[in-house]
Amino acid sequence: MAYVISDACISCGSCVDGCPVGAISQGDSQYVIDAGACIDCGSCAGTCPMGAIAQG
Repeated sequence: MAYVISDACISCGSCVDGCPVGAISQGDSQYVIDAGACIDCGSCAGTCPMGAIAQG
């Protein structure tokens, strides 16, 4: 199951560099994870200072 970014996201961008497959991009109001590209590694979750990323 892919990781998702919650509304706690402050759009700091720290998760983007943490994703080894480039599945994270800036959405309309916060960053979003492309579920089709996400490999469920969890690297992004460890980089989020707000704890806004969790397995969906």
